[in-house]
Amino acid sequence: MLLLAALVIAAADMTDTSGLPEREPAAVGMSSARLSTIDRVVQRGIDAGGYPGAAVVVGRKGYSVLSRGFGALDWSGRARVSSRESLYDLASLTKVVATTTAIMVLFDAGKVDLDAPVSRYLPDFSGGRRDQVTVRHLLTHRAGLPAGRELWRIAKTPAAARAAVLASPIQCTPGSCYEYSDLGADLLGFVAEAASGQSLDAFLERSVFTKLGMTDTHFRPDAMSSVRTAPTEIAPPRGYPLRGEVHDENAYALGGVAGHAGLFSTAEDLSVFAQMLLDGGVYNGVRVVSDSAVALFTKRAAGHRALGWDTCDGGAGCGQYMSERAFGHTGFTGTSLWIDPDRQMFVILLTNRVHAARARRPSQVIADVRNDLADAAVLAVMDDPTGVLAMPVNFRADLAQDWNRPLRSSRASSAASRRRAAAAKRASAKRAAAKKSAAKKSAAKKSAAKKSAAKKSAAKKSSAAKMSVSKTSGTKASASKASASAKKNTSVKKPVVKKSAKNTR
Repeated sequence: MLLLAALVIAAADMTDTSGLPEREPAAVGMSSARLSTIDRVVQRGIDAGGYPGAAVVVGRKGYSVLSRGFGALDWSGRARVSSRESLYDLASLTKVVATTTAIMVLFDAGKVDLDAPVSRYLPDFSGGRRDQVTVRHLLTHRAGLPAGRELWRIAKTPAAARAAVLASPIQCTPGSCYEYSDLGADLLGFVAEAASGQSLDAFLERSVFTKLGMTDTHFRPDAMSSVRTAPTEIAPPRGYPLRGEVHDENAYALGGVAGHAGLFSTAEDLSVFAQMLLDGGVYNGVRVVSDSAVALFTKRAAGHRALGWDTCDGGAGCGQYMSERAFGHTGFTGTSLWIDPDRQMFVILLTNRVHAARARRPSQVIADVRNDLADAAVLAVMDDPTGVLAMPVNFRADLAQDWNRPLRSSRASSAASRRRAAAAKRASAKRAAAKKSAAKKSAAKKSAAKKSAAKKSAAKKSSAAKMSVSKTSGTKASASKASASAKKNTSVKKPVVKKSAKNTR
């Protein structure tokens, strides 16, 4: 009994200490009234059919000032969303929460050199321009890799999918072009495994998640967690509704653990992770990564990209008011995490907008809500040294522009559309190159034909000249013979003198 009581107390303590401590907004220089705007914009997204529910956490100065669930896990409405308990498929947030963090830890330990060729860690990724690709190129999406490959179509096993990633083509000189690439994140995951000697999920569990008390953050969550996991959709090649199983087809092809997707977590677990970064790599006295590594990886490095992370450029779901030093990322399933070091705050949004969305444009709904959420959180900061900004009369969600506009008249603004446009551009360039090459070949053939004709013409002329010379020579010879004959015929003969006959009698 005593043992049981001790276990219950320990479990209660663990529950009580999970997530950030809560504070009233005013205690950290924020307005409760302005934060309440978040309720309106998130609920508008639900009402429009963009997603069935959402988990939101806003934190500042080491405390959670808003931690709330909205709506339900699915459209049935039976299971309500909890920011503490509800699990979401993080999609591309995996790239930063998992993969980039693993590289940061290994960089700190001296096991990964950012400017070393990837082939140092992955010998199978070599040959040609692959030898020029560095770890830094992968982190900034400048390795020259394509956005992705349909691994789930071409690979029957995780090993075959891994081999396909390693065999990915390099489309341009590394460092010279930008292409947001899932394949690059997968290669970073392979680098982390090679440098650590462990699988990516095992290394992160030991080196990051357990240290931070992120007990609900895992790849491949167990079956017990499925009842509190937000479902996504039926995704190829599986053909059944997904719940607690990674949504991304290529992450599934890689066995559910991938550098680009596959991580599940709660909003409150992520709040601890965000606060660790704001505190320079330490949380509750436990150091995960050095403050210098945090500064290096979250600083803008190439274009709008930091190392692994994205930075706030006004169009990535961070709104229009976050500082220039803000960094974050989004996920395809409807997730986002943005951190503003200047204001010592973060904003987390988890949804499953890919789950049977009822809006015509769920991607537009989630884009507007992400930006509204970030704006409302920043505008709630009342002690900002730059001054208090005016609260807009209407947010994007209030206007709901284009949320239900017919799809056929839409502009190509989604990530998928951009990828298709990029693919079309590359195809057009290939066709142009092929035409140019064909033109060169045609010109070369014509030139060769002209040269051949010229040679034949010269040969004919030479032959004719020879024949002419031969005829002339023959004529001269005949004339000589005739002349000689004439001379012979016209020569004077000497007279013959006859001798007189003698008498022989």
